[in-house]
Amino acid sequence: MHCLLFRHGIAVSPHDWDGSELSRPLTKEGIIKTQKAAEGLYHLRMRPTHILCSPLTRTQETAQIAKEILACKAKIQLCPELVFDQSPLLLFPILNQFGPTDSVLCVGHEPHLGQTAAFMISGKECPGLSLKKAGAVLISFAGEVKPGYGELEWWVPPAQLRMLCRGE
Repeated sequence: MHCLLFRHGIAVSPHDWDGSELSRPLTKEGIIKTQKAAEGLYHLRMRPTHILCSPLTRTQETAQIAKEILACKAKIQLCPELVFDQSPLLLFPILNQFGPTDSVLCVGHEPHLGQTAAFMISGKECPGLSLKKAGAVLISFAGEVKPGYGELEWWVPPAQLRMLCRGE
């Protein structure tokens, strides 16, 4: 199984937002940069068979952008286990429900995604690992999805993803 972790794009600053944290959306710049990052993922031949997404607005917007650009027919499944304050270990049983040939796109937040990647690769916390907004990491599992059993395929910051879509 392949697990593609993708952080949401640039969102409205909490200081500039009067609504709840749960409904804070992407900015116009965030939408554009996320679209370009998703085009980079398309260039890397990412074709998810499933999409899991934190229920927050900014992640749902990011997931919808990725779904469209990656031409994914799967329905976006809201996954509270991808919210920033959840334990990364809660995601493992969910991922084990997918098959060995599936490719699962997980759209979420920091510090959750960085620590999820750390647990997948090393089986433990690794302070300092993080994804920038609209950055992505691909981790593969040969069998069961367990901490320490993931193999890092690549870790690409958003600026490099955006460059891929322009062929630079």
